Amino acid sequence: MRIDAHQHVWTLARGDYGWLTPDLAPIYRDFHFSDLAPHLSAAGIDGTILVQAAPTDAETRFLLDVAEGAEIVRGVVGWTDFDAADGVARIDQLAAQRLLVGLRPMVQDIADDDWLLGLHLAPLFSAMAGHDLVFDALVLPHHLPRLLRVVERHPNLQFVLDHCGKPRLATGDLAMWQRDIALLAERPNIVCKLSGLVTEAAKDWQVADLRQAVDHVRACFGPQRILWGSDWPVVNLAGGYARWFAAAETLLADLSAGERAGVFGENAARIYLSKRGRRAR
Repeated sequence: MRIDAHQHVWTLARGDYGWLTPDLAPIYRDFHFSDLAPHLSAAGIDGTILVQAAPTDAETRFLLDVAEGAEIVRGVVGWTDFDAADGVARIDQLAAQRLLVGLRPMVQDIADDDWLLGLHLAPLFSAMAGHDLVFDALVLPHHLPRLLRVVERHPNLQFVLDHCGKPRLATGDLAMWQRDIALLAERPNIVCKLSGLVTEAAKDWQVADLRQAVDHVRACFGPQRILWGSDWPVVNLAGGYARWFAAAETLLADLSAGERAGVFGENAARIYLSKRGRRAR
């Protein structure tokens, strides 16, 4: 089973995508599964993980409604207010939704760089672990040392590092990122999502521009702990679905057939769908 472990849909009229402005012209419109279907077919994708793109409860309800009507969606990574006084109760309530497989606070947009370390979050992380929910970490490189401390504190919670932690490919400033990725990968309860790299690269990126970061992630996490995702439609800002999928296939071509099958689907099924979500028929 091939799974795209990271894709979005959105409807602008919902009005809660604060980051999505007219300046991002290629993606400043509605995107539905009818737009995605040709790409999934061309890449032989059997299922997807639908990921939140707005920090609102309405977004999570919207995505769960979409998933109920789209068999190809195997699970939803939603959002909840981790700072709410009733945060644990919110997670308990959301966990009743069978298609919810994870939660993702948009850490990269939170002003407090140390937010992840807040002691008030510990009960919420424990609640997520108790419900077999995955924590998707949408972070920037400078957050990685903080994320490491959280991963260490909560060994029973499964973490997924989105977009490889967003290495600064356009500038080539990778040294600190490489160090922190290596340290994170030593913890068994985190895996890495191979996604979002092309939007961190220079506009005229070539496959060679991605290789250093991909090779480092491969060396640190190994093919059993890497999940491929398109980051569609955001990927349309940097060449589109087909170009990124082809680049990933090239960058992983020397893996065994079994290892490639893991990266392109089986690992996502294990991490997100072993206890929750919509199982493959």
